[in-house]
Amino acid sequence: MKLILKEDVEKLGSAGDLVDVKPGYGRNYLIPQAKAVMATEGAIKHFEQMKREAELRAELTVEKAKELAQQLENTSVTIPVTVGEDDRIHGTVTNIQIAEALEERDILIDRKKISIDQDIKTLGEYTATIDLMGDLNPQVKVWVVKADS
Repeated sequence: MKLILKEDVEKLGSAGDLVDVKPGYGRNYLIPQAKAVMATEGAIKHFEQMKREAELRAELTVEKAKELAQQLENTSVTIPVTVGEDDRIHGTVTNIQIAEALEERDILIDRKKISIDQDIKTLGEYTATIDLMGDLNPQVKVWVVKADS
């Protein structure tokens, strides 16, 4: 019996795969559990169309991520902080502050995707790495300056 899987089935295949199974397994388990459908001509065409659409969406997502990575590489943010003696910061600059500074420039990045190379405890220039997707990891320059009192 030929079926098209609607979802991943362990030891059988992934969603969208055309599989050949014993009739009892297909009729009594896969089809009633909505894990597969009969492999008719129409169903095969439908799943091929859905695969093409999913690939196109994934391509567009990658293109948008590359554009965002390029924008981030050309971006630097300034974070004003209060300082004490010897220009040492009260506390430390965090990824939350960097995310908020990027948001002010209309760049929305989840704070969990921002990693800072070292602890920021003094004034100066630092680098933050942003994990967008896969191997896209643009770096943003972070300027830590004394806040106007």
